Amino acid sequence: MTASAASSRPLRIGMLGAANIGRQFAQGCKPSAVVEVDAVASRTLDKARAYAAELGIPRALGSYEALLADTAIDAVYIPLPNSMHAEWAIRAAEAGKHVLCEKPLAMDAAEARAMFAAASKHKVVLREAYPYMAQAQTRTLRRWLAEGAVGRLRLIRSSFCVLFTDPANIRLIPELGGGALYDAGSYAVSLVRIAAGRRPLRARATATLDAKGVDRTTIAELDFGDGLLAQVACSFESAFHRHASIHGEAGAIETNYLNHPPVGGPAVLTIRRGVANTVAMAPEPVPEGNGFRLEAESFAALLRDGEAAWTGATPAESVDIALTLDAIRRSARSLQWVALEA
Repeated sequence: MTASAASSRPLRIGMLGAANIGRQFAQGCKPSAVVEVDAVASRTLDKARAYAAELGIPRALGSYEALLADTAIDAVYIPLPNSMHAEWAIRAAEAGKHVLCEKPLAMDAAEARAMFAAASKHKVVLREAYPYMAQAQTRTLRRWLAEGAVGRLRLIRSSFCVLFTDPANIRLIPELGGGALYDAGSYAVSLVRIAAGRRPLRARATATLDAKGVDRTTIAELDFGDGLLAQVACSFESAFHRHASIHGEAGAIETNYLNHPPVGGPAVLTIRRGVANTVAMAPEPVPEGNGFRLEAESFAALLRDGEAAWTGATPAESVDIALTLDAIRRSARSLQWVALEA
């Protein structure tokens, strides 16, 4: 197929696994003219067929290997348990498929680097999926930060809490990479990485663990070494809460950095352009939409038009997020400051 023909049709995405978040991804992408979830693969063909029928996905395959061998698929979306991301992203890259992988990209920074190395070796694109980054809310935030709208940053606070109680939920199974830090915490850390523009130098954390050793709540301090500090909080033990505040010498920004506003509430993005408490926080109107569709369309634009078209995390940001999560996890065990690895 010629390049012009390829650009005139939707990006054909194959989905590995019949996960619930994959269900949301497929539903979100349904209205798009730019991307199409063309196939889903599961461990059994019957399960894949039932899932495909439910969601209107054209094709069902009875193994992950069959999907990676399918020449009709341009890119693979990976919503598998966290512990399986690295293996299948690397195998997809080896099969010549571009990869959009759910967060957290990997179980640690070593895995993340190995995944990007495989993508580079096989000349495919790998990106970590954060739907909120594709929202106009976050694109405006990035622009403000690049412009220095609130001056030199001094403090960043980022939190994400959501209640999970079912012990069968994969988020609560340690062997599958469960825990609040990997799930909700990866979002909170990614927002800090956007705001700071770099990774911290060290982290100090504490966590509450359940009987299986899964962290239900984690709080961390991050030190950037030049006076900038950040606080990150995540929990599976409280009602939904998602909020970040960014404080600079010349003002402040607040956002709820939602994945799919107005689901979860309207998009909140406010800014104080000034120092005194008499300067009001001014709301910034931003369009809303389904983050799965927006990030998938951004991924398609990245493949078609290059890096400038991508609204999500860069490979460098994803590795920095993984390094930060590694340090937080180690600190929560030692209760000491832990330096990020190089």
